[in-house]
Amino acid sequence: METKLIKIAYLYENLMNTYGDSGDVKILRFLLKRQGYETQVTNVSLGDDFDAFDYDFIFFGGGQDFEQTVIAKDLQRHQATLSKYIHAGHPMLCICGGYQLMGSYYKTNSGITIKGLNILPLHTIFKADKRMIGDTRYMTEWGEVRAFENHSGQTYFDNTDQLHPLGNMIAGYGNNPQDGVEGLRYRHFIGSYSHGPLLKNMNVANAVVKMILAHHQERVAAPATK
Repeated sequence: METKLIKIAYLYENLMNTYGDSGDVKILRFLLKRQGYETQVTNVSLGDDFDAFDYDFIFFGGGQDFEQTVIAKDLQRHQATLSKYIHAGHPMLCICGGYQLMGSYYKTNSGITIKGLNILPLHTIFKADKRMIGDTRYMTEWGEVRAFENHSGQTYFDNTDQLHPLGNMIAGYGNNPQDGVEGLRYRHFIGSYSHGPLLKNMNVANAVVKMILAHHQERVAAPATK
């Protein structure tokens, strides 16, 4: 019999939750409940043990420079398990600061370089003279998205053959002022600067739910090799 419990890991919920990012998890819980699934959300924070393959979905929200600096060193403990999980094609959503930390580095306004997990070929540079804030619109494979952005970090892909944007900008900045794209799609990993929360856009939320349920069925039928 299929297990009707979806397990979600929320990385650093107590430190990385700006502009309503926790709403993404609340929306997923609501949609999953409509399909008959209960949801267990585990907050994985500083010093906690964590194996990504114990979960059906991983969420990582946004935070300010100070919070990113605090968690960046602790996050390195989870590099191997997150890398295997992401490259295996399992679903994960990272917003703003969480998205940035999946790359090689984040250079702050003071010139400090915060080491990322180097899982995906991207980097971010803080530009104090260019605050990217306001409502955004962009087109994804699932249709148009409306959201809100507020960041000075500009993200650039280092390998455009491997990485693909989440969407093409209609209004707003997205990853940076030059490229005209927002966020990242890599297999079933999604990175985005969209707050508000992103998953208030039901077209994207329903797509993520499908990813979660597909991975859940695989996980409970034959647990992944760790």
